[in-house]
Amino acid sequence: MQTLAVDIASTFVDDATALVTGLGRALLRFAMAPIDRIANACDIAGVLTERRATFRMWRASRARTRHEGGRFSLLGRFSPFRRLAHLT
Repeated sequence: MQTLAVDIASTFVDDATALVTGLGRALLRFAMAPIDRIANACDIAGVLTERRATFRMWRASRARTRHEGGRFSLLGRFSPFRRLAHLT
């Protein structure tokens, strides 16, 4: 019975976190829209579009390497040996 209560509580916390994160992103996007329009209008050399494309490629390759790795570390980011994963 205790695990059911813990599961319900953790689900509620996860949902609340996702809701707050989504609302924060929506508000930030709304607040930054005028600045983005001005920046895009002033971007004559196409630097911003190039940076966005580079960031998208980097993010896609990072996500792909995460999925290809398939290993689950018990400590994750806190493991003292995480930098040595390529040696195995």
